[in-house]
Amino acid sequence: SEMCIRDRSKPMGTKRKKGCLRRLIEAVIGFVLFVALVVVGVPLGINAWVCASTRPAFESQAQAAANADAFEADAIVVLGAGINWDGSPSAVLKDRLDVADNLYNAGVAPKIIMSGDNSDSSYNEVMAMAKYAKANGIPAEDIFCDHAGLSTYDSMYRLKNVFNVQRCVIVTQEYHLYRAVYDARGFGIDARGVASDLSDYSNKDSYEQREFFARIKDFFGIITKMEPQTKSEPVSLSQSGAVTQWW
Repeated sequence: SEMCIRDRSKPMGTKRKKGCLRRLIEAVIGFVLFVALVVVGVPLGINAWVCASTRPAFESQAQAAANADAFEADAIVVLGAGINWDGSPSAVLKDRLDVADNLYNAGVAPKIIMSGDNSDSSYNEVMAMAKYAKANGIPAEDIFCDHAGLSTYDSMYRLKNVFNVQRCVIVTQEYHLYRAVYDARGFGIDARGVASDLSDYSNKDSYEQREFFARIKDFFGIITKMEPQTKSEPVSLSQSGAVTQWW
């Protein structure tokens, strides 16, 4: 009788072990799928949201000119994109400046703000931008230089908190325009964007890949109200922009 009980109990123990193993495997698979969702799904979702929520604010140069009187932008904003060894704007930056010059001449805004990197005395991105604009006929008094626009996030923070911009038209390439408009709106600026894709850029794929992760960083930066690298005293756009121009 005792032997029979043991014999009957063996299959039950085997089934119990198989059931535990199956539940463990299911738990591991579920955990892996959850991690995959977080690692892949969340970044994709953030990028989709940033792009979808800002795309309606994009305008062509002609549309921006036609809407200028109704929108009443305080300034056209040009974001830095590197300069060549001789101090001239890079191809990407030159296209941004050319579009901004066109918008200024079309009466889209009375001022242009050049926001870029001047963190080192040997590298003055914004003055290269200002010099290029002046050479193309933009009056010096209408060109303002933000020397501490070290990132897109910092530029938009400073637009609001240093230059007191309420409405603006941002000029940059389309892949970058989504984040720029998103950041500006995150600081309460009514921003519209005009893409400056006038050329084919050799490193565009790498720019777009980097932008994918930058959108995620700025998304959480806006949520947490991250502080910029540099703070400055307020600058009034009612004065001459020449006061912000130095080498």
